[in-house]
Amino acid sequence: MSNQSKSSGVSRRGFLKALGVGGAGLLVPAGAAAQERVPASGPGELATLLDLSKCIGCGECVLACREANASKFPEPAKPLPAPLPSGRAKNEDWSDKRDLDDRLTPYNWLFIQTAEVEHGGQQWEINIPRRCMHCENPPCANLCPFGAANKQRNGITRISDKLCMGGAKCRAVCPWHIPQRQSGVGLYLHLMPRLAGNGVMYKCDRCYQRVDQGELPACIEVCPEGVQTIGPRKEIIEQAKKLAAEMQGYIYGLEENGGTNTIYVSPVPFDKLNQAVAKGPGRPHLGPVKDTMADETNLATATLLAPVAGIVAGMIGAGAALFGERPVDKEDRHEK
Repeated sequence: MSNQSKSSGVSRRGFLKALGVGGAGLLVPAGAAAQERVPASGPGELATLLDLSKCIGCGECVLACREANASKFPEPAKPLPAPLPSGRAKNEDWSDKRDLDDRLTPYNWLFIQTAEVEHGGQQWEINIPRRCMHCENPPCANLCPFGAANKQRNGITRISDKLCMGGAKCRAVCPWHIPQRQSGVGLYLHLMPRLAGNGVMYKCDRCYQRVDQGELPACIEVCPEGVQTIGPRKEIIEQAKKLAAEMQGYIYGLEENGGTNTIYVSPVPFDKLNQAVAKGPGRPHLGPVKDTMADETNLATATLLAPVAGIVAGMIGAGAALFGERPVDKEDRHEK
């Protein structure tokens, strides 16, 4: 990549100089902004309930997710810059595998796991739509050094493609390793393409643009079996407990990682489902999860990162504007 931004005529040296000037001016507002990155649960927080006894694995939700979010999918510039030093990070390119639907990728934010298990003297086939759990206290948002991941007051956790540098910290600290990286896109290309990050991280944002308009997320609206329900977290939890009692079933997501805004109810214990599903990169588990942010080290790190990440987010936002990217606006900062 040349040392000069073609889109704006701003040099890398000029950008870094601008950061030094602009960064000081961002100190005060950044502190306040940092406090909004992970707001505490409130009455406006929404959760989803998935009744796994209803899911037939038709895949309509997967297709609807792709259609509703196609405009957000990455279009990488090729050839991809080689990371430096080699071995520090590897490019991840899913742009030639956009039709892959048996795992999470930057182009597939929802997929269906299937478990065939025996329980209670019966054979069961359970289909499990998998996507971001939208944790109550998300480690991805607490521990992102760039301030790119944030939780909205309505319970949605999002990653801004205008702020993300693709360092994959969010994936490392996510108990289910949900976010997926696409190299060759993002602001890092304008900075130090071989040293600064490695792309942008992508995951389900629960169709925030539809929710903001009072519409249902696409996966919920299209489901022919009515598997998913969305509503205030308190009401969803009550529904989940009632449903589990009626089917003598089991709940996942209520306690995991300190509580999530994605609650599964199944007629089969989740430890059996976890043993039966395919797991690995892009294929999250269904095992027990401790509260990541209750860990003293993570809590201390988040406390230290909060104001720094706010400043960095402001600096990166300024950089995006300098390089001709769409300015980081209120939507990117997730101030809903």
